[in-house]
Amino acid sequence: MSTTDNISRLSQAKSLCELFQHTCTTRAGDLALRTPDGKTALTWGEYRARVRRLAAGLAAIGVEHGDTVAIMLTNRPEFSLVDTAAYHLGAIPFSVYNTNAPAQIAYLFDNAGNRVVVCERQFLARVLEAKEGGRVEHVICLDDAPAGTMTLTELEALGDPEFDFESRWRAVEADDTITIIYTSGTTGAPKGVEMSHRSAIFATEAMSGIPEFAVGCGGRVVSYLPDAHAINRWYAHYMPAVTGAAVYTLANSKDLAAALPVVRPTVFITVPMLWYKIEAAVRAALAELTGPRGTVAAWALEVGRRKVATDLGGRPISPLLRLRYLLAERLVLARLRERIGLDRTSIAYTGAAPITPETLEFLLALGIPVAEAWGMSEIGLATSNRPGAQRVGTVGTVLSRVEMRCLADGELVVRTPGLMKGYRDDPDRTAEAVDADGWVYTGDVGVIDADGYVTIVDRKKELIINSAGKNMSPANIESAIHAADPLIGSVVAIGDRRKYVTALITLEPEAAAEFAAEHGIEGSPQVLANDPAVRRELDAAVAAANARLSRVEQVKAYTVLPVFWEPGSDEITPTMKLRRAVIAKKYAGEIDALYARDRI
Repeated sequence: MSTTDNISRLSQAKSLCELFQHTCTTRAGDLALRTPDGKTALTWGEYRARVRRLAAGLAAIGVEHGDTVAIMLTNRPEFSLVDTAAYHLGAIPFSVYNTNAPAQIAYLFDNAGNRVVVCERQFLARVLEAKEGGRVEHVICLDDAPAGTMTLTELEALGDPEFDFESRWRAVEADDTITIIYTSGTTGAPKGVEMSHRSAIFATEAMSGIPEFAVGCGGRVVSYLPDAHAINRWYAHYMPAVTGAAVYTLANSKDLAAALPVVRPTVFITVPMLWYKIEAAVRAALAELTGPRGTVAAWALEVGRRKVATDLGGRPISPLLRLRYLLAERLVLARLRERIGLDRTSIAYTGAAPITPETLEFLLALGIPVAEAWGMSEIGLATSNRPGAQRVGTVGTVLSRVEMRCLADGELVVRTPGLMKGYRDDPDRTAEAVDADGWVYTGDVGVIDADGYVTIVDRKKELIINSAGKNMSPANIESAIHAADPLIGSVVAIGDRRKYVTALITLEPEAAAEFAAEHGIEGSPQVLANDPAVRRELDAAVAAANARLSRVEQVKAYTVLPVFWEPGSDEITPTMKLRRAVIAKKYAGEIDALYARDRI
């Protein structure tokens, strides 16, 4: 099917159920869901059969059109099975972050009003505590069934063999709610973004106009980001249901580096932190090469850089550079991509935070087709760079059928078919975010150039305005420092209403453990934070970052906190966003100490 025909089919689809059923019919024997070790593997035909049985089971315990179903699972094939079964009933499955505490889970259950929860045994205690006094009646526990719960197998067995599955999924409409995405809540309580079948489909429709995406989207993807986040829900669940991509599920995201050479994804999405780790690993591997091999590797990388600079500059590639690049590809670059596991990737995306231009250009020089894109849970994907028409430092141009304007204060507003239905049971906050004409006030400050390329400056409420009135993006400062050394886990730039910028730094747990082993240091965060070798490493990293920042943005002092911050902690959301207000209050003493004497 041509790209035009595919886009037409998507735009005319009544629901994701219709597209899923079409994929299952046309690709019945192809791989649909798999764990990297191969212990679980389902074809599309088997996937559909399991969905039918689970839908019948859910109907048997009273799940009707419009009902909500909570899912608290790691990334595993059962997530796709349960979620798909629920939305085929016209029900509304939603995912709970694995790191959520009982009180947070209880808040979600109260807002969603679900009577059914599907979870793993490792989360059961929190689920049972959260449901006390609430409306939950049925708990399905995947691994076993303690008293008061049932297994997934038992749920399937409850279904009526004569259950009219087809009439149920055919009754689902485009504007029916397909899920609730609970924002990770950097401030205040999470908001429940209600996504329709129409908006779930739109992102794939809009992206299908990018040839590299169209080529890769029917191949292989790896599901490792939280399914409670909008990007993984689309990229590793809804999009494959449309395109027939095989989904490899990874229960622990820390295993991603080992899994990539196994999966060899054709489309890949991740955050800047992982790209920095890939860059550091490649540079370390190249540094170990000596003699002729080292010389050839350095030459190949330089050729890759020249080609990228020529491409980004819009200049034609000379015959000599083309010949050198083909040789560099054969001898070095293709082998490096194969080693990483991205040798078959048609397009890769980076998002959620800005990535440094230097890192992006390094990845492009390796031949990894990385592009920046931008979106939000409320609007889905909105912009994307395109291979061959990419501008480093921007998030690209708006996708087909998306409109964007920049207001006088720099805030970006967007109107899109991917618009949410609203925040669940929260009309006031919905009205604050979306005006009567459908324009979403994103809260992001940006710039749109004459050619339509969008640059995101920062969150409107997070801009640093120093005591001299200079506006700065903390994210820009933080990404520069973060990219300078893989030992750095999190960076928080401080400087609002201050004379100069300082920073709080935490160490990355895995890199810190390796550093401790190499230097014979006891590996606790308390010891590492005060170790001279760590301090020398970070001094060099901050100096390197400062060299890339303007004078006013440069970090004059920093402190290393004696803790590791994990996703879902007080300081960081499950999607790795900084809870700045919490951090400012919790570490007020450390921040004040950085300004205890004039450092200028």
